[in-house]
Amino acid sequence: MSDNAVPTAQGAGPFLSQVMQIEPQWIDYNGHLNMAYYNVMFDRAIDQIWAELGIGPAYMKERQGSTFTAECHVRYLREIHLGDPVVVAVWLIAADEKRLHTFEELRHAEEGWVSATSENMSVHIDMTKRKVAPFPPDIQANIARVLQAHATLPRPDGLGRAIGMPKR
Repeated sequence: MSDNAVPTAQGAGPFLSQVMQIEPQWIDYNGHLNMAYYNVMFDRAIDQIWAELGIGPAYMKERQGSTFTAECHVRYLREIHLGDPVVVAVWLIAADEKRLHTFEELRHAEEGWVSATSENMSVHIDMTKRKVAPFPPDIQANIARVLQAHATLPRPDGLGRAIGMPKR
């Protein structure tokens, strides 16, 4: 596991993805990033932390296990435009033997402001049966290490929000 997923010399922090660039075809007729591509960038960041946990593409190929997203809640807070470098911060909020609860923030990589958040529940899948199954013990140990490190972090703003219109 890399230092991106565990406490570092600077202290504990969320996992940080590699810096990503907005692709020109992702810009919509409003001149900003189309909502679908926020999910692409969140998914790319999750792929990076999954690889750190040992559940990336090699895990699928060698052990026939993967994850599927069971639920997702995205909030769009500030526009992102072509040319903006972005990074995704990922917190592992909770986990059990079959599920991972994550929270992600899409941030401007240079200025630090948050453009969007995504809260997700992922389930572990035995791909030979295409059914939810427990993580193997070695993977559960990797998850537990990151979960322990992330438990010391302040909870991110927006965690646990529900969609609803305020009553007047």
